[in-house]
Amino acid sequence: MDMKFEVAVIPVSDVDRAKEFYGRLGWRLDADFPFDNGFRVVQFTPPGSGCSIQFGTKITSSAPGSAQGLYLVVPDIEAACDELAAHGAGVSEVFHAGTPGAQFQPDGTSGRVGGRAPDHASYSSFATFRDPDGNGWLLQEVTARLPGRADAAETAFASAVDLASALRRAAAAHGEHEKRIGKPDPDWPDWYAAYMVAEQAGTELPT
Repeated sequence: MDMKFEVAVIPVSDVDRAKEFYGRLGWRLDADFPFDNGFRVVQFTPPGSGCSIQFGTKITSSAPGSAQGLYLVVPDIEAACDELAAHGAGVSEVFHAGTPGAQFQPDGTSGRVGGRAPDHASYSSFATFRDPDGNGWLLQEVTARLPGRADAAETAFASAVDLASALRRAAAAHGEHEKRIGKPDPDWPDWYAAYMVAEQAGTELPT
Protein backbone atom coordinates (compact mmCIF):
# COMPACT_ATOMS: atom_id res chain seq x y z
CA MET A 1 0.00 0.00 0.00
CA ASP A 2 1.57 3.30 -1.10
CA MET A 3 1.41 6.05 1.50
CA LYS A 4 2.41 9.34 -0.07
CA PHE A 5 3.16 12.32 2.13
CA GLU A 6 1.62 15.06 0.02
CA VAL A 7 0.62 18.00 2.23
CA ALA A 8 2.00 19.88 5.22
CA VAL A 9 -0.19 22.41 7.06
CA ILE A 10 1.38 25.71 8.11
CA PRO A 11 -0.29 28.15 10.54
CA VAL A 12 -0.84 31.73 9.36
CA SER A 13 -2.65 34.73 10.83
CA ASP A 14 -3.68 36.39 7.56
CA VAL A 15 -4.68 33.99 4.79
CA ASP A 16 -4.74 36.58 2.01
CA ARG A 17 -1.32 37.91 2.98
CA ALA A 18 0.12 34.39 2.99
CA LYS A 19 -1.53 33.64 -0.33
CA GLU A 20 0.02 36.74 -1.87
CA PHE A 21 3.47 35.86 -0.49
CA TYR A 22 3.58 32.26 -1.74
CA GLY A 23 2.00 33.22 -5.05
CA ARG A 24 4.70 35.86 -5.53
CA LEU A 25 7.36 33.16 -5.08
CA GLY A 26 6.02 31.47 -8.20
CA TRP A 27 4.54 28.50 -6.37
CA ARG A 28 1.54 26.88 -8.04
CA LEU A 29 -1.85 27.73 -6.54
CA ASP A 30 -3.75 24.44 -6.41
CA ALA A 31 -6.84 25.46 -4.45
CA ASP A 32 -8.57 28.22 -2.55
CA PHE A 33 -11.81 26.85 -1.14
CA PRO A 34 -13.88 29.00 1.27
CA PHE A 35 -16.95 27.59 3.06
CA ASP A 36 -19.98 29.22 4.62
CA ASN A 37 -18.93 28.30 8.17
CA GLY A 38 -15.68 30.26 7.86
CA PHE A 39 -13.46 27.31 7.02
CA ARG A 40 -11.03 28.07 4.19
CA VAL A 41 -8.20 26.03 2.74
CA VAL A 42 -5.51 27.32 0.38
CA GLN A 43 -2.95 25.00 -1.19
CA PHE A 44 0.34 25.81 -2.94
CA THR A 45 3.00 23.55 -4.44
CA PRO A 46 6.64 24.62 -4.88
CA PRO A 47 8.07 24.10 -8.39
CA GLY A 48 9.02 20.47 -8.96
CA SER A 49 7.75 19.36 -5.56
CA GLY A 50 5.71 16.25 -4.84
CA CYS A 51 4.55 17.78 -1.55
CA SER A 52 2.33 20.82 -1.08
CA ILE A 53 1.50 23.22 1.74
CA GLN A 54 -1.94 24.19 3.02
CA PHE A 55 -3.03 27.08 5.18
CA GLY A 56 -6.31 28.80 5.87
CA THR A 57 -8.85 29.43 8.59
CA LYS A 58 -10.10 26.78 11.02
CA ILE A 59 -7.45 24.44 9.65
CA THR A 60 -5.00 24.23 12.58
CA SER A 61 -4.80 25.24 16.22
CA SER A 62 -1.04 25.85 16.05
CA ALA A 63 0.21 29.38 16.62
CA PRO A 64 0.92 31.38 13.46
CA GLY A 65 4.61 31.24 12.62
CA SER A 66 5.28 28.13 14.69
CA ALA A 67 6.19 25.90 11.71
CA GLN A 68 9.98 25.76 11.52
CA GLY A 69 12.59 23.79 9.60
CA LEU A 70 10.38 23.25 6.57
CA TYR A 71 12.70 21.69 4.00
CA LEU A 72 13.09 22.82 0.41
CA VAL A 73 15.64 20.62 -1.36
CA VAL A 74 17.32 22.30 -4.33
CA PRO A 75 20.01 21.22 -6.84
CA ASP A 76 21.81 24.61 -6.75
CA ILE A 77 21.62 26.58 -3.49
CA GLU A 78 22.92 29.87 -4.87
CA ALA A 79 20.61 29.84 -7.88
CA ALA A 80 17.66 29.02 -5.61
CA CYS A 81 18.51 31.91 -3.28
CA ASP A 82 18.79 34.31 -6.21
CA GLU A 83 15.40 33.20 -7.55
CA LEU A 84 13.66 33.53 -4.18
CA ALA A 85 15.21 36.94 -3.55
CA ALA A 86 14.09 38.12 -7.00
CA HIS A 87 10.53 37.21 -5.98
CA GLY A 88 10.66 39.19 -2.76
CA ALA A 89 11.72 36.61 -0.16
CA GLY A 90 14.23 37.71 2.47
CA VAL A 91 16.76 34.92 2.00
CA SER A 92 19.78 34.47 4.25
CA GLU A 93 23.32 34.09 3.01
CA VAL A 94 24.34 30.57 2.02
CA PHE A 95 26.00 28.75 4.91
CA HIS A 96 27.12 25.35 6.11
CA ALA A 97 27.01 23.87 9.58
CA GLY A 98 30.23 24.37 11.53
CA THR A 99 28.69 22.33 14.34
CA PRO A 100 26.21 19.49 13.77
CA GLY A 101 22.62 20.71 13.69
CA ALA A 102 23.48 24.41 13.37
CA GLN A 103 21.16 24.67 10.38
CA PHE A 104 18.19 24.07 12.68
CA GLN A 105 19.11 26.77 15.18
CA PRO A 106 17.60 30.27 15.01
CA ASP A 107 19.14 32.65 12.51
CA GLY A 108 22.06 34.57 13.97
CA THR A 109 23.17 31.87 16.41
CA SER A 110 26.68 30.45 16.37
CA GLY A 111 27.69 27.30 14.56
CA ARG A 112 26.96 28.47 11.04
CA VAL A 113 29.83 29.12 8.65
CA GLY A 114 29.32 31.42 5.68
CA GLY A 115 29.45 29.99 2.18
CA ARG A 116 28.85 26.59 0.65
CA ALA A 117 30.20 23.46 2.30
CA PRO A 118 33.76 22.45 1.36
CA ASP A 119 33.83 20.71 -2.04
CA HIS A 120 30.12 21.57 -2.34
CA ALA A 121 29.33 18.39 -0.43
CA SER A 122 25.78 17.18 -1.03
CA TYR A 123 23.31 17.73 1.85
CA SER A 124 25.65 20.25 3.49
CA SER A 125 24.88 23.75 2.14
CA PHE A 126 21.90 25.72 3.44
CA ALA A 127 19.98 28.99 3.44
CA THR A 128 16.81 30.15 5.21
CA PHE A 129 13.85 32.44 4.68
CA ARG A 130 10.56 33.14 6.44
CA ASP A 131 7.02 33.91 5.37
CA PRO A 132 5.21 36.99 6.74
CA ASP A 133 4.12 35.08 9.88
CA GLY A 134 7.63 33.80 10.59
CA ASN A 135 7.17 30.21 9.45
CA GLY A 136 10.74 29.13 8.73
CA TRP A 137 11.97 27.48 5.54
CA LEU A 138 15.31 25.72 5.21
CA LEU A 139 16.90 25.37 1.77
CA GLN A 140 19.24 22.39 1.43
CA GLU A 141 21.41 21.66 -1.59
CA VAL A 142 21.29 17.99 -2.60
CA THR A 143 23.27 16.94 -5.64
CA ALA A 144 23.89 13.24 -4.88
CA ARG A 145 21.46 11.10 -2.89
CA LEU A 146 22.55 8.84 -0.07
CA PRO A 147 22.27 5.09 -0.75
CA GLY A 148 18.77 3.79 -0.18
CA ARG A 149 17.14 7.20 -0.60
CA ALA A 150 16.23 6.55 -4.22
CA ASP A 151 15.39 3.40 -6.19
CA ALA A 152 18.49 2.51 -8.20
CA ALA A 153 16.26 0.99 -10.86
CA GLU A 154 14.45 4.27 -11.49
CA THR A 155 15.71 7.70 -12.51
CA ALA A 156 13.45 10.73 -12.62
CA PHE A 157 13.95 14.48 -12.43
CA ALA A 158 11.32 16.75 -10.97
CA SER A 159 11.88 19.65 -13.36
CA ALA A 160 13.89 20.89 -16.33
CA VAL A 161 16.04 22.90 -13.92
CA ASP A 162 16.81 19.77 -11.88
CA LEU A 163 17.75 17.85 -15.04
CA ALA A 164 19.92 20.70 -16.33
CA SER A 165 21.82 20.86 -13.05
CA ALA A 166 22.44 17.11 -13.18
CA LEU A 167 23.71 17.42 -16.76
CA ARG A 168 26.12 20.17 -15.76
CA ARG A 169 27.54 18.06 -12.93
CA ALA A 170 27.88 15.09 -15.27
CA ALA A 171 29.62 17.30 -17.86
CA ALA A 172 32.14 18.54 -15.28
CA ALA A 173 32.84 14.99 -14.07
CA HIS A 174 33.13 13.73 -17.65
CA GLY A 175 35.69 16.41 -18.40
CA GLU A 176 37.85 14.99 -15.60
CA HIS A 177 37.23 11.49 -17.01
CA GLU A 178 38.53 12.55 -20.44
CA LYS A 179 41.63 14.08 -18.83
CA ARG A 180 42.33 10.75 -17.14
CA ILE A 181 41.94 8.69 -20.31
CA GLY A 182 43.81 11.28 -22.39
CA LYS A 183 41.39 11.43 -25.32
CA PRO A 184 37.81 12.40 -26.22
CA ASP A 185 35.22 9.86 -25.17
CA PRO A 186 32.90 9.05 -28.10
CA ASP A 187 30.57 7.17 -25.74
CA TRP A 188 29.92 10.21 -23.58
CA PRO A 189 26.10 9.80 -23.67
CA ASP A 190 26.43 6.39 -22.00
CA TRP A 191 28.88 7.82 -19.45
CA TYR A 192 26.57 10.75 -18.68
CA ALA A 193 23.62 8.40 -18.23
CA ALA A 194 25.55 6.10 -15.89
CA TYR A 195 26.81 9.05 -13.86
CA MET A 196 23.38 10.67 -13.48
CA VAL A 197 21.68 7.42 -12.50
CA ALA A 198 24.39 6.59 -9.93
CA GLU A 199 24.36 10.12 -8.50
CA GLN A 200 20.62 10.09 -7.97
CA ALA A 201 20.58 6.59 -6.49
CA GLY A 202 23.55 7.23 -4.21
CA THR A 203 25.65 4.41 -5.69
CA GLU A 204 29.32 4.52 -6.73
CA LEU A 205 29.98 7.14 -9.40
CA PRO A 206 31.83 6.20 -12.60
CA THR A 207 35.35 7.54 -13.05
